Amino acid sequence: MVKIIINGAEHSAEAGKRLLLVLNEKGIRVPHLCFHHALTPAAACKLCVVEVKEKDKPIRTRLACAIKIATGMEITTESAMVHQMRNTAIGNLLKLAPHSKAIHKIGREFGLTTGIIPDGCIRCRLCIRVCSEIIGAKALKMVKTEGRNYVSPSDKGECIGCLTCTNVCPTKAIRYEDDGRIRTVMVRDEIVGRHTLECCQICGKLYSTTKFLEHVKQVDADLPEEKEDHRHCPTCSKLYYRKNLKMTAPKLATLYGNKPVT
Repeated sequence: MVKIIINGAEHSAEAGKRLLLVLNEKGIRVPHLCFHHALTPAAACKLCVVEVKEKDKPIRTRLACAIKIATGMEITTESAMVHQMRNTAIGNLLKLAPHSKAIHKIGREFGLTTGIIPDGCIRCRLCIRVCSEIIGAKALKMVKTEGRNYVSPSDKGECIGCLTCTNVCPTKAIRYEDDGRIRTVMVRDEIVGRHTLECCQICGKLYSTTKFLEHVKQVDADLPEEKEDHRHCPTCSKLYYRKNLKMTAPKLATLYGNKPVT
């Protein structure tokens, strides 16, 4: 064991051990992404930069993953120069992976400059246009916050959970989650709509939101009523209404092992 100084305090450490490992063991936080204790350091991310003074040599910046512990070493993990170099390093990483949550997380933890955090949206407005022009729900709009445009839910909660916006989005910035009978549509971490899912009366599969079915019924209100109101998934609907199929909905349900829903 040798004596070293870290941020002005004396510590004991194993000679020849990687500085980053020693810092981690002592609970001294230094940002890093590319280091693994079982592998030879690649020094690729350049985030673990620290200031090091060795014997009579001047202070210089070194990468904590690559340097090995030596007696009398003095290490400073935070300084103006260190912060500047980490900012440069994180900027270079973001050029390679601008949407990386891991990089942005490190930026937040260590106060590094990452610029505007990307949200995956390219502001093409396809989601807004398809919701307004094709679906007619008008559930999305563009709003300006701090000088930047963002796709956001409308004020009145017009989302019907049809998922047309998620399907048309080229970067998958709008997403959805189905949890049991609840469907949640989101843009970033903002909820666009939360809906109850309906079960197919024949196969029992969850297939659409209540609000979407009500929307379709309202849109088709002026059309002549050709068949009684049923709630069937697309597959069962095709079977049920096929002209040459002489099988009732209850019989179809029996084939699925389900009790027909009434």
